[in-house]
Amino acid sequence: MAMIETILVATDGSPASSAAADEAIDLAMRLQARLIVINVVNVPEVAAASSMFPGTAVAAREEAGAIARAVVDDALRAGVAAMYLTWEGQPGEAIVAAAEAESADLIVVGTHGRSVIGRLLLGSVSEYVVRHSRVPVLVVRPQEAYAAARR
Repeated sequence: MAMIETILVATDGSPASSAAADEAIDLAMRLQARLIVINVVNVPEVAAASSMFPGTAVAAREEAGAIARAVVDDALRAGVAAMYLTWEGQPGEAIVAAAEAESADLIVVGTHGRSVIGRLLLGSVSEYVVRHSRVPVLVVRPQEAYAAARR
């Protein structure tokens, strides 16, 4: 069995990604692995908003960095070696590319638990990552979504 030395976790500040971050920190602590936290700024969306609201791109990058730094701070308090990255692009593609660039052994992502129709209409970052990653992917649901699915 391969050693897991580097875990990459994607976060956007949502409850789903917060659950993934908590799980990634716990795994990194138990496995004594390094944690890389990534937040992706979706450039086309930011560029569209920037045309109407100047400064949106800078604000989006700053917010992405703040979200990722908060996860790194939690990891450091837990004794986990951690760093963060802010990438630009489509989230699924950027997560897979970052995992490859950083030689991650495992990717951890959250899921909102959307239905099949929701994934078709809205797309799914976690589904993209699972389908395109060359390394194992752990998909984490927030506790409330997990509890609702079990009813």
